[in-house]
Amino acid sequence: MKVEIYKDKNEGGQAAFNIIKSGIENGAQVLGLATGSTPITLYNAMTASDLDFSNLTSVNLDEYVGLPIENDQSYHYFMKEHLFNKKPFKKSYVPDGQAADIEAAAKDYDRIIDENPIDIQILGIGRNGHIGFNEPGSSFDGPTHKVSLTQSTIDANARFFENESDVPRYAISMGIGSIMKSKNILLIAYGEDKADAIKATIEGPATTDVPASALQNHANVTFILDEAAASKLSKKY
Repeated sequence: MKVEIYKDKNEGGQAAFNIIKSGIENGAQVLGLATGSTPITLYNAMTASDLDFSNLTSVNLDEYVGLPIENDQSYHYFMKEHLFNKKPFKKSYVPDGQAADIEAAAKDYDRIIDENPIDIQILGIGRNGHIGFNEPGSSFDGPTHKVSLTQSTIDANARFFENESDVPRYAISMGIGSIMKSKNILLIAYGEDKADAIKATIEGPATTDVPASALQNHANVTFILDEAAASKLSKKY
């Protein structure tokens, strides 16, 4: 694993952009994308650049179940607002959280991943170590699946909704096994509230209690951290 530490999220976003740019220049065709506040500075750098993504494919990590794509808290909406409206891709895939049969939609999404092998997968990390919506206890070889969100994740997402009761209770998410198929993985984390999860992910044992620790078993992982997220690491990187 490669660990890079930057002053703040703006420097981190630019560093992440440089990795994406280099990957594209070296033939990357498929980007795995994440939502949430963490990748916004990266997406800002992407939209401000002169890079052309119109020949590339994107595959998103996850989506809420039951939330209309027009809802301003859906991940379809987020991606359009922060990236796709300004930098369209040839094809963009986001899990279908409105499918009548979520289990079938999940299997179909793994087929999409197999047909579009991800060259660079962008990840954030939850305070409990989740990646995508793979909560503690998730299998390291799990496929795309329907997830019951933990109360801690619901609480963390509540700030984006008018009422806590409006926060979706389920999501459809790439499994850890699906994520691990990616050729390269770029995990980004900012803020002191991610420091414990980062320490456990990088320096702790690989355990399903910390889903992101599965990345210790991947050949090509880069962590982009700000100083606060890296503050509890015991080693120098």
